[in-house]
Amino acid sequence: MTDTAPMTAPDETPPSNALAVFANRPFLLLWLSQAATQIGGNMVLYGLTVLVFESTGESSSAVSALLLTFLVPAVLFSAWAGVYVDRYDRRVILVVTNILRAAAFVALFFSTDYLLLVYALNIFISIMTVFFTPAEAAMIPHLVPRSQLISANGIFTLTLNASFAIGFALLGPLLVRVTGPELLIVVALLYLLAALFCFTLPSSRSRERTDDSSIDNVSVAEQSVGSVVGQLREGFAYIRGHRQISWSLIYLGITASLIGVLGVLGPAFATEALGLDPKDFVVVVLPLGFGIVSGVLILNGIRTLVPRRRLMEGGLIALGVLLGLLSIAGPVSRLLQQATDPAAGIVDLSTLTSLLSVVVAIAFLAGVAYAFVAIPAQTQLQEDLPADVRGRVFGVLNMLLSVASFVPIIVVGTISDLIGAALIIFVVASIVGATGVASPVRTGRKRVRTAWASASV
Repeated sequence: MTDTAPMTAPDETPPSNALAVFANRPFLLLWLSQAATQIGGNMVLYGLTVLVFESTGESSSAVSALLLTFLVPAVLFSAWAGVYVDRYDRRVILVVTNILRAAAFVALFFSTDYLLLVYALNIFISIMTVFFTPAEAAMIPHLVPRSQLISANGIFTLTLNASFAIGFALLGPLLVRVTGPELLIVVALLYLLAALFCFTLPSSRSRERTDDSSIDNVSVAEQSVGSVVGQLREGFAYIRGHRQISWSLIYLGITASLIGVLGVLGPAFATEALGLDPKDFVVVVLPLGFGIVSGVLILNGIRTLVPRRRLMEGGLIALGVLLGLLSIAGPVSRLLQQATDPAAGIVDLSTLTSLLSVVVAIAFLAGVAYAFVAIPAQTQLQEDLPADVRGRVFGVLNMLLSVASFVPIIVVGTISDLIGAALIIFVVASIVGATGVASPVRTGRKRVRTAWASASV
């Protein structure tokens, strides 16, 4: 592999257009790799879910076990993987993990009649993904100028969410009907294509070796502790010692939980609260995606006007309020229709105040609020982390997000069968909003204590 410099140097001033980051060829190739692997992975998730469900006599527990083979390796190995990502060239990690996952999908194609082998191969794929994810996240600030990180992270966040809808809800069902198990070969080809894209990226090692400022700022143990365990402890210690990093991880964990909750409860919510077919939950997902796009555009316009911490806190509070309104969308719609009753001499706004319109509007605004939380939090990590600890911190992040995803899969679905999806969403909304309120309150109290201590001295 030959090292090539990024087309846009990190200290250059890029165009202000949010999509100008696509003019950076290395970033474009990394994004194409992300899109191919995310869409392909979600297609396989759908295909294997159908395969396992049918081959086990419609066993939900077998499907749950399948989903856990995706998540358990991420929980167990993510933080460890981050340490190795910091040790080696991230380009090499991206290429190798994509090739190995492609080979595993081919092996899955020949193993669909053996459930335990399917589980084992899925665990292997998940472990490879555990190494790929922090390497990909840590590669973004190596390829993208600092002033374009908001745009880059917004695009990656949008792609992450859109790939689930495209891969799991659209292409997955379509290709399973058309191709059957051959879907696995199609996905293997996507991963090989992603490996080719990553092969053309610049090496991550050359620049980090000459980045003296990052080496001076890193208080990690690579110079004094050579073991993986020691470096892993240093990764956690770095997080604990930097409050902004800790809060960014918490915010990202909360948003991951929300995606998991909506993913699990979406079909039930569509039927219970909206009176739709379960597959029609797209009326929430689609405006949510448009809201995230709008949030990215808004963030690019106000990023220098509002402190990043305030954006994240305000986004959490708004997200809590909007999800709470979504859970009671039916009563809200009826109240608006009564308030605009044409019989009372008011202009007929029944179309705008219908249940579907209210849900679409709330989902759009929730997407904007989600962007205000997730994207600044991710950008905070990439800007503040020295290059030598990025991999291990993103490894911890991947572990945190995987743990957060466990909640909806193991707990939320079962509870919603007892008390209803809308009530669960309302409870989750209350927790999210309370977290958003608690953050500035805690910060204010700390400032008061600090000022009081200074005055006492």
